[in-house]
Amino acid sequence: MIICEDNYPAILDEITDFLTDGEVELVFVRAEQMRELNLKERGLDYATDVLSFPLEPAPHFPLGSIVVNLDKVAEKACEYGHGEEDELALLFTHGLLHVLGFDHEKDNGEMRAKEEEIIKKWGLPDSLIVRNS
Repeated sequence: MIICEDNYPAILDEITDFLTDGEVELVFVRAEQMRELNLKERGLDYATDVLSFPLEPAPHFPLGSIVVNLDKVAEKACEYGHGEEDELALLFTHGLLHVLGFDHEKDNGEMRAKEEEIIKKWGLPDSLIVRNS
């Protein structure tokens, strides 16, 4: 289940329920807010597409937060020729997997394989890991 004040596509709940019984917080921001957050949290002065913030497991609390840059959603959807809902689902999936402990920079392809499983199940376009490799 997603904790979010804005409207979001049902596919995000479906993906969450497929991967976990836990809850996650979903936050939408614009490019400038994401740039500021990325600089503050990671020391990188640019607007990235998605950031994840896992939390220590605790009863009655979400597993973590996923922050999605809506400007990047629109930009990448246009660039890759698919819908914004598909791009949002890709970014959300990537962020959720990080919240769940996956790390494509350190693992042996487990995160990429899990992303591919989600992509095939929901008929989504190429993952971020594939696009960036």
